[in-house]
Amino acid sequence: MGWKRFVASMLYALNGIRLAVRDERHMRVHLTAACIVIVVATVFRISKMEWLILLLTIGAVISLEMVNSAIERTVDLVTDEYRPLAKEAKDLAAGAVLVFALLSVIVGISIFTPYLYVFFKNSLHFHK
Repeated sequence: MGWKRFVASMLYALNGIRLAVRDERHMRVHLTAACIVIVVATVFRISKMEWLILLLTIGAVISLEMVNSAIERTVDLVTDEYRPLAKEAKDLAAGAVLVFALLSVIVGISIFTPYLYVFFKNSLHFHK
C-alpha cells in the first residue's frame, strides 16, 4: 500500500507541474530563462559549486512560481468579487516570486560575469 500511495503522490505532483507549464505564462518564461542559463553554463563549463547554486536558484524560482499560482487559484476559488485581502494575498505571493527572480538575476550575473569577461577578452585579442 505504501508504494501505491507514493506513486500516486508523484503522479499528482507531476500533474501540478504539467498544469503550471500549460496554464501559467510566467512559468513558461522562467523555464525558458532556465534553459538559456543551463545552455550558457554548459558552454562556459562552470564549476560544480556554481552549478549547484544555479540549480538551487532555478528550482526556487520555479517552485515559488508554482506556489504563487496555487495561492492565486485558491483565492479565486474562495471569492469571485473584489476583496482587498484577496488582492493582497495575490500581490504578496507575486512579490515573493519577483524578489527571488531578481535575486536569481544577481546570482546569474555574479556567476557569469567572469566567464563573459574572459570570453570577450579572448575574442578581442583573437581579432587583433
